[in-house]
Amino acid sequence: MINGEVSFWWEQIGRPAPRAALPGSTRADVCIVGAGYTGLWTAYYLKKAAPALRIVILEQRFAGYGASGRNGGWLTNSITGGREQYVKSHGREAAERFQARMNETVDEVIRVAAVEGIDADIVKGGEFTVAYDEPQQRRLEAAARAEQQWSMADVQLLSRAEATARINVVGTTGAMWHPHCARIQPAKLAFGLARVVEALGVEIFEGTTVSEIAPHRAITEHGTVEAEFVVRATAGFTAGLKALHRAWLPMNSSLIATEPLGADVWERIGWTGRETLGDMAHAYMYAQRTIDDRIAIGGRGVPYRFGSKTDSDGQTPASTVEALRGILTRFFPATKGAAIDHAWSGVLGVPRDWAATVGLDRGTGLTWAGGYVGTGVTTTNLAGRTLRDLILGRQSALTGLPWVNHRVRNWEREPLRWLAVHALYQAYSRADRAELTRRRTTSPLASIADVVSGRGH
Repeated sequence: MINGEVSFWWEQIGRPAPRAALPGSTRADVCIVGAGYTGLWTAYYLKKAAPALRIVILEQRFAGYGASGRNGGWLTNSITGGREQYVKSHGREAAERFQARMNETVDEVIRVAAVEGIDADIVKGGEFTVAYDEPQQRRLEAAARAEQQWSMADVQLLSRAEATARINVVGTTGAMWHPHCARIQPAKLAFGLARVVEALGVEIFEGTTVSEIAPHRAITEHGTVEAEFVVRATAGFTAGLKALHRAWLPMNSSLIATEPLGADVWERIGWTGRETLGDMAHAYMYAQRTIDDRIAIGGRGVPYRFGSKTDSDGQTPASTVEALRGILTRFFPATKGAAIDHAWSGVLGVPRDWAATVGLDRGTGLTWAGGYVGTGVTTTNLAGRTLRDLILGRQSALTGLPWVNHRVRNWEREPLRWLAVHALYQAYSRADRAELTRRRTTSPLASIADVVSGRGH
């Protein structure tokens, strides 16, 4: 088994030859810090709209090194932190507009990939969420009823028989499905976007670590880039920037990928529609069936490293690998003898209120987007188009969405940050174990954790 080495996705396609580092101080119209999806989409839409702009992207390792090349490959319509927060703050109509834009964004990513010749193994099979104990089933039914109050949600509630006919998760009590989700190969999308923006004339400098972002400039060990606009697109690595250590918490998420599974195994599992798969557990899992018939399955593992430490090229503890293997074989006993070919981890940027944000301070030229938690594959594209409009001074349907210029307070100082995060996820895991074995209703441990963490909007 390969452990780390960034991700299975990059091992599958091979890492590209490294690009040159920033050769020295320079000027640009727009400087983007971070060559993940946010930075690449922003560069793509800006360059398409204003080809004369000089756009420079600075990346500490290589394009797609972070969450963009390590995620579970869910191109889904979920609003980070949920719609209800925006109903409370901006009203139902604003929340409806936001959800409609997210639905459209799933199709926008698919459209651009097709137009630009990016083969990212995209299959729009929808999102399938399963329950497998009584408390989960109650939460599932409540969630489906709530979703069905929104015309653009398009959620279908499935019976036990209907659910197992699609994906045979052992112990299934029911499921829900909606069509606004596609499976992707994350590194292929990142690699393709980087190729496309370079062809448009965007300059990407790799091996260039930005230590500080200040008004109209980004400071690196190789020199300073001065620009009218500086875009912070650093996601879970934001904690490494001066004065931003507590802005977004770098939350770890881990995955394993099996060897390719045989036809006899898939005969027992089903999953012919290539839906993305999740569950109603508090410490939830996420999975996909890959183009070469593996199962890639992920979950939290060790949620947070003390002091907001971020990365060791995806190295994953053996205990996390075994925990994910346990979920895999509990869901699909037919995989018990399958080898695990790869394990890896990455960090997500988590705001204190679990709500993503995009914005611009025109006085300083500082712009930002991030805090997507686990919904960034789609939201980054919406962010890129929104930043295009903000930077170009356009009033649009995107700049009027309720997440634009949203501000959030910093996370607590250490050791409170570490203690709180680990206590919360221990509570979620204990709640899941209790529900699976004996409880008939949602564990109060999970309800308390939701309120304390800020997830219970």
